[in-house]
Amino acid sequence: MGQALRERLGTSLTALRQAFANPDLRRLQLAGAGSIIGSWSYTVALAVYAYEAGGATAVGLVALIRYLPSAIASPFTSALGDRYSRVRVMLASDLVRTAAMALAATAIFLDATPAIVYALAAVSTVTSTAFRPAQSALLPSLTRTPEELTAANVAASTIESIGVFLGPALGGLLLAATGPGVVFAVNGATFLWSALMISRIRAGDTRGERAPAHDRGAFRSSLAGFAVIAREPRLRVVVLLTAAQTLVFGALTVLIVVLAFDLLETGSAGVGFLNSAIGVGGLVGSLLAVALVGRPRLGASFGLGIALWGLPLAIAALWIQPLVALALFAVIGVANTLVDVSGLTLMQQTTADHVLARVFGVLEGLMVASIGLGALAAPALVALLGSRGALVVTGSLLPALTALSWRTLAALDTVPVPERELELLQAIPIFAPLSAATLEQLAVSLEPIRVEAGTAIVRQGESGDRFYVVDDGHVDIAVDGEASGELGPGDYFGEIALLRDVPRTATVSARTDVLLHTLGRDDFISAVTGHPTSVAAADAVISVRLRSAALRASTA
Repeated sequence: MGQALRERLGTSLTALRQAFANPDLRRLQLAGAGSIIGSWSYTVALAVYAYEAGGATAVGLVALIRYLPSAIASPFTSALGDRYSRVRVMLASDLVRTAAMALAATAIFLDATPAIVYALAAVSTVTSTAFRPAQSALLPSLTRTPEELTAANVAASTIESIGVFLGPALGGLLLAATGPGVVFAVNGATFLWSALMISRIRAGDTRGERAPAHDRGAFRSSLAGFAVIAREPRLRVVVLLTAAQTLVFGALTVLIVVLAFDLLETGSAGVGFLNSAIGVGGLVGSLLAVALVGRPRLGASFGLGIALWGLPLAIAALWIQPLVALALFAVIGVANTLVDVSGLTLMQQTTADHVLARVFGVLEGLMVASIGLGALAAPALVALLGSRGALVVTGSLLPALTALSWRTLAALDTVPVPERELELLQAIPIFAPLSAATLEQLAVSLEPIRVEAGTAIVRQGESGDRFYVVDDGHVDIAVDGEASGELGPGDYFGEIALLRDVPRTATVSARTDVLLHTLGRDDFISAVTGHPTSVAAADAVISVRLRSAALRASTA
């Protein structure tokens, strides 16, 4: 048992070192670090600025104009990350947010009407809804192994926990020493830092100079993320449980004040200490999350994190002790890291690359909307059930949902990647440049078929709807009725009709009994055309095959 644990931790630490040694992954993490710390600093400054300008009503108004449009826009802005270069989408988002912060700082320094500052804050928040889905969707293509993907998510979660902890402190210090305008300007500088890091990413840009052929309708396919989530039960349970967690988080923004003032009687200092406990718990959780690297049971870890996110609230309402409450809120921070790391990794591993940013966009929109709904529901619960009752009901929601969803969560851990199919794909030049996560998704999508000797598999002139890989046996190729070649185990065919959108260029028949693995048109096209190096490899293969066919025809 101890030896197994040491081996797992060794694997985890190796993956973390590899993740930080990967230059593009490191740049992505550094970009996120600057952006998160600056954003949390600016959030504090914006709340203070709004309160000084118009009291609590203005603070609520600013939250409304920032988060409501963002929740609506997110499924649409996230489509940019599936249609265009994800690096360029993030870069554009950073530059727009830099400009918005600079203009807002200028407006504050010039004592302009607060409405201008509020509008620029809304622009910055809406623009960020394009950045985060593109960032989450890009990350798998920068990693080389499933372990490295989990390690990269652990690093990202750690950085976010540090941002939650340091950002507000930095904002408070800057506010005390200077004023809101300076904090806005500093946040603009952090976005510029992020843009600099993003601009240096060289690999893994999974959208080429043009959108995939099946996705040329601009925003016509913006709602594809909803369709993917609706038809995939495993993905749906992760998204809905994450939305439920942010609903409880929204309620917690109100209930944490109720707990501190009404039950613990610690006042405003208690609110600060409880929030800090969540941040400290998040850092501790990041250390524990290292054990998730290489762990096959991410579904169970995700479910545990969801349950532990709510349960401490119910216990805190029943066990009224300040130190106990701090410990329980630290558990929430640990749970938050479990949810972030395992949830993100599960979504990245189970979602096709060509819709990944849109799926994350749906999640982003649901999270923002859930936070608002939770904050609205909390006062009503307090009025109806009292302080303790509201905390108990809110805290019990997530454990109950986890129990109801446990069978589906367990199923997330029972979908093994077929090793033979994965080996076949890895040996094919067209697929070799793809990320490990994408190759695993394709391997799971392959469908085996057996064909008896003498049977035609595809006929010249037919329309093509599938790509074929030979696993066992041999097939003959004929062009215009003349023998053109033979394929055996590890070889493949069918790519020309799919990529060039032309009829089949040859007839392929089984010489012996054959075992084939087939990939549907949409899965094949989205994987290959979404990666420039893969497109180049496919074009090279097609050119060689077409030249060979033409040469045989001319000498026949």
